[in-house]
Formats: sequence, structure tokens, C-alpha cells
Amino acid sequence: MRDPLSVLTEAFTSFLFGKVETTRLPVRTSTGQAQAVYLPTAAPGLGDSGVIIGREVYSGKGYIYDPFQLYGQQLPAPHWLVLGESGNGKSALEKTYVLRQLRFRDRQVVVLDAQGEDGVGEWNLIAEELGITPIRLDPAAALDHGIRLNPLDPAITTTGQLALLRTIIEVAMGHGLDERSGFALKVAHAYVNETIVERQPVLTDIVERLRHPEPESAEAMNVAIDDVRAWGLDVALVLDRLVDGDLRGMFDGPTTVGIDLDAPLIVFDLSHIDRNSIAMPILMAIVGVWLEHTWIRPDRKKRIFLVEEAWHIINSPFVAQLFQRLLKFGRRLGLSFVAVVHHLSDVVDGAAAREAAAILKMASTRTIYAQKADEARATGRVLGLPRWAVEIIPTLTPGIAVWDVNGNVQVVKHLITETERPLVFTDRAMTESSADLGDDALRAAELEAEERAAAFMEQHIGDSSESTVA
Repeated sequence: MRDPLSVLTEAFTSFLFGKVETTRLPVRTSTGQAQAVYLPTAAPGLGDSGVIIGREVYSGKGYIYDPFQLYGQQLPAPHWLVLGESGNGKSALEKTYVLRQLRFRDRQVVVLDAQGEDGVGEWNLIAEELGITPIRLDPAAALDHGIRLNPLDPAITTTGQLALLRTIIEVAMGHGLDERSGFALKVAHAYVNETIVERQPVLTDIVERLRHPEPESAEAMNVAIDDVRAWGLDVALVLDRLVDGDLRGMFDGPTTVGIDLDAPLIVFDLSHIDRNSIAMPILMAIVGVWLEHTWIRPDRKKRIFLVEEAWHIINSPFVAQLFQRLLKFGRRLGLSFVAVVHHLSDVVDGAAAREAAAILKMASTRTIYAQKADEARATGRVLGLPRWAVEIIPTLTPGIAVWDVNGNVQVVKHLITETERPLVFTDRAMTESSADLGDDALRAAELEAEERAAAFMEQHIGDSSESTVA
């Protein structure tokens, strides 16, 4: 029996404050059943204006990204870094992103296409679909009416021409020009620009003047003419490779007439160039400066400059410095630079570590596809990714990536429409990615990846303060 005093006390308390709460027995259930008790939650998105990328894996929400819409609000810079092992979807993402951006009338894209199959670059199919002829730089075809880009094109300022010549020489030599060699180059360039007015000056003119300097250039510095000739000898030998060596024909003549810089898509096909040779960074430097002075204009267009195999830029101190200037300059004129790299270690441990760090710092958007665990940890340290993102990167399957947009970190599945699919999955993509799977097998792999990722999040992130899932 209950104590009469307790019964009286409970009755009096109920009269004053209402019925007291009863004790309930605990309920045992599974997370699958209990999830209905809680409201669904997800990380905040990036807004609803821009280009659709796909959907956020854990919430299923559409994922929309556009650096031009986000710039100044959520993004301090419009530049973008894409990382990941081959065959995980980088190429498909790049191509669909460009196709979707081109649906806006004020967009224009330049692609440096460094990969290819069957004698053409992998962007060739998209270019054909849009009625665009790629600018194919090929040493073998250059002598037979091939494409030429002139580093001394009058469209490039005199200062820009000299900076480009220095960069070409420094890349080829592997070190900076000393003061004497720099002086010899400067006076040769000045003389050529002053005396050749009836046509475009070309590299042959510079080489000739370096070999046979004018007496006035020696008198101006009160030195012997033989000294000026000796100072310019190494410079002349380097430039001679572009004139009469293995790279001849591409840069030793006037710029090819008919290159349409107003086309919505401009593709430089570099697939015929040996990617491991010194030619590639030299090409990157020439194309970069040429575009800076002929393509980027204050006309309120939004421009995208997409570079595949971008480690050729970031891994060379001299080319990286040139592109740093391009990125800083282009930001004022609406340029978004997209660099595609397989491994971050290719650049952060290279000869241009300082320049690479500066370019990476400018990239406020980072997209990371699957990497091996050790590479993912290194990437996480350099980019400052949260621990949960680093741990999940090795488990990602093709088409799914970690997106870090100025600290807003989400896992996103890239979606491709049936219209885009035949343009995106070229023969190379079929051999390097999971695109050759049947639709059922591909969907099964995607579902398995999403389930594995969700289980990982539930196990490792539920109580972590680093998680972006609120």
C-alpha cells in the first residue's frame, strides 16, 4: 500500500500544477524505424541560380554551382581545381559543365585539350556538334599550312611579347635568365619591333638579331659588340628550336588567319604534342599569353579557361608565374580558370611548390574524385578538408566527388542527361571510366556507393563537429 501522506501530497500537487508526468518504459528500435521521428536535415546548398551539376548524395537535393553567380558572395575567387584518379568522372564533369554553361548567351569557353584518341583531341566530338573547328597545334602539320600562333603578334603588347619570350626561354632552359642574357634579348626585341613594320615580326627575326646584334646596342651600355653577341647566344639557341627544331612551324610565322575568337567554344587541340616533353609547358605559356592579349576583353562576357593536364602549368615556376598574373588580371574581367590535375602531389612537391601554392589558394572551389588513401590524406592536408571528407574520398565510385566551395563541403553525384551522354562518353572515356558498364550495372554500382557512403556518415560523422551536415 502507498503511504497516505504521499497520496495526499500527490493529489495536492496535481490540483495546483496539473497531472505530473508518468514514468515511461524505454523503447528499443532500429535507426531505420526511428528515422521517421526526426525531420530530415541536410547541409545548406549554394542557391538556385546557375548550372545544375547533379544532386547531393545524402539529402538528394539538386546541386547547383556557378562561380559567376557565387563570386563576391560565397566565393572570393571564381577559379576551380578538379582532382582525382583517371576513370572517375573528371572528363564527364568538365564536358557537361561546359555544355551547360554555353546555354547562357554571355558565356565563352577556351579548352586546352591535351588528351585524345584516333588522331583528334577528346573535345573534338563536342566541337563538331557545336560547329566549331578545333585549333590543332601539330608540329608535323605546321609546315603544311597548319595552325600558327605568333608570340610577336601585334595584338600582344610590346611588354607582353617580351614577357612571353622570357618565359619560353626560361621554361626551355630550366632556370631564369641572367641580366646579361636578358639585356641581349631586350635590345634584339626592341630593334625588331622598331624596324619591321611592313609585316608581322616573327621569331626568326629575333634569332637573327641575337646572332648579329646592332652596334648601337653595345654602345648604349658601353660594352663590346662581341660581348652582346655572347650574352645572347644561349637565348638564340633556345629560340632556334622553335624556328628550326622539333617545334618548328607552330610559332615561327604570322598568326593563322581565321581563328575565330568570338566563337562560344574555342578548343586548342594539343593531343599531338608529347605531354612529357618540354614542348607542353612552352605551348601552355604561349597560348596563355596569346589569349590574355587577344581573347580577354572588357565586354562583360563571362569566360571560362579550362586546362587539362594542368600540372604542366603549375609544375613550372615560370609558366605558373605567368598564369598567376593571368588569373589576377582575368578576375577583374570575368574569367574563371579551371585546372584539372590527377594528383596534387604532382605539383605541391614539384619545382614550383611556391607558385603552385599561390594558384591553389586562388581556387576557391575544389572538386575531389576518388584517390588512394595516402593521396587523399595528402590532399586533405594541403586543401584543409575536414577529416570526414578525407576518409570518404577513397570509397567514392565514379561520378561521385567531394565538393569544397569555399568551406561548404558536400558529397555530390554528377548527373548526365541522355542527350549529353554520347558527347561525353567518347572512346577514351569508355576505356578509362565506368561508362562502358551497362545502365543496370552502373546504377547498381552507384546505389552501392551511396549506401556505403551513408553508412560511413552514420558511423563516423554523427557526433563529429567537423561535419557539414547539420
